[in-house]
Amino acid sequence: MERTSEVESASSSRSNFSDHLHNKWLEAQDSLKKKLVTVDDYTWKLGEAEEEESSGVELLKYIGGVDISFSKDNPSVACGTLVVLDFKTLDVVYEDSSIVKIDVPGFLAFREAPIFLELLKKMQDCSHPFYPQLFMIDGNGILHPRGFGSACHLGVLANLPTIGIGKNLHHVDGLTNSRVRELLEAEENFNVDCISLVGDSGKTLGAAIHSSKGSFKPIFVSVGHGVSLASAVEVVKRTCKYRVLEPIRQADIRSRDYLRKHH
Repeated sequence: MERTSEVESASSSRSNFSDHLHNKWLEAQDSLKKKLVTVDDYTWKLGEAEEEESSGVELLKYIGGVDISFSKDNPSVACGTLVVLDFKTLDVVYEDSSIVKIDVPGFLAFREAPIFLELLKKMQDCSHPFYPQLFMIDGNGILHPRGFGSACHLGVLANLPTIGIGKNLHHVDGLTNSRVRELLEAEENFNVDCISLVGDSGKTLGAAIHSSKGSFKPIFVSVGHGVSLASAVEVVKRTCKYRVLEPIRQADIRSRDYLRKHH
């Protein structure tokens, strides 16, 4: 009986700690959310593919992509990878990876953001010429139950324009997979590869895009931080080779490869 009481007490303590941590994270996210910018807030311009940077006009040159892979043998061991691509050619011009141990469950952004921020800091500390002007995250931005997904979280902390790219749809504000499928298959949208995702509230939360001709599943684009949805969609359309956008795809490939070789 005494042993059972000890187990119950330990279980209760873990639960209370987990609840306390969860509440702290909610408060921290609410604080970060106040800094969120959902309009274009950058000095560069997209320009055309063949356009050269002229005097006084800064063009978007370098796009960052990040991803994280977890060990199959030990789920607490992960590899975070940052890549930077040339916006014109979509060639990888920089990559860096880090093996870390993640023991904290839940709240994906709080687990992953410190890894990516450290990789960014390494570039900043040496004033690397390929430091990204914009980031793509394998995760959602404002298209999220709390209106603040991992793309928003990292974008605010890194103070970089950030786009959220979701492979799966969060059912939020009346948006569902079946509703999006109906919109994409509607006659008036038959030849359209991108539709706006407008919730029951009337707020536009993102866009569904068929990112490659051979893909029947859309990706879900949303504002992360410091960039408008229109600009986000334009960047996304110009970084498509396959269903998964090239910055994220390259980060994923290199993350899994690095983990396999170094763990």
